[in-house]
Amino acid sequence: MNYPKITKIIDTKSENPVVKTLFFEYDERIYPGQFFMIWIPGIDEIPMSVSYNQNKKKGITFKKVGDATKALFELEKNDHIGIRGPYGNGFHIEGNNPLFIGGGSGIATITPAVKAFADKQIDSSVVLCAKNKNELFFEKRIKNYGSKVYVTTEDGSKGYKGLATDLAKKLISKNNYDSIITCGPELMMKKLFHLSENIHFQASLERYMKCGFGICGQCCVGEGLRVCVEGPVFKGDILKNIKDFGVFKRDSSGSRIKF
Repeated sequence: MNYPKITKIIDTKSENPVVKTLFFEYDERIYPGQFFMIWIPGIDEIPMSVSYNQNKKKGITFKKVGDATKALFELEKNDHIGIRGPYGNGFHIEGNNPLFIGGGSGIATITPAVKAFADKQIDSSVVLCAKNKNELFFEKRIKNYGSKVYVTTEDGSKGYKGLATDLAKKLISKNNYDSIITCGPELMMKKLFHLSENIHFQASLERYMKCGFGICGQCCVGEGLRVCVEGPVFKGDILKNIKDFGVFKRDSSGSRIKF
């Protein structure tokens, strides 16, 4: 069951010049926040969260950053990839006034959860953050769910100029959010965790993965928690005891890399 299933790409969509979505058919249920291990033949296998979760049609959305994603970016309709999964624990769709914060590629991870709230007739507030306006995506899609969208760019080319955490702090001070859900740079999520105080908090962590289903231990955080099994979504009461959250991650050799 943990061998890649060769799957045909049924459609593609360019979200912006460096972000692309690949669609494929997958019949089973997937929870927002879960991920697949995606095999690019002859290149590598990498974890990717599900960004579109529509009945039999599923999608992954990614930014072109390394060899694997560059090769994936070049694939088109009718090309093939291998998929394993879905793996991990997803977001808990709880609360009646959620605030989402998606930074960079993390926007792709939170969007199915925004839709899950919309399916329950619950409107969300969503902060989308990117370095500049050209790297933003999913803004119109999320607005179509009925969500109130706040855009922030580091260079001020669109929306609020500054960091997502700065805007989130202002929103939290003025609204009675009962849930904060986030995915993005870990330093951003760590600061959001401190801002959340008594608000229910969930964050999706990213770590280097090899097996994707808990055997290799490559993606362990804290005291033996595996991002691929116990995560990638962790609640605040767990994160407070993970000492490396927002401090360091490990590369393919196991060496520490500070954030």
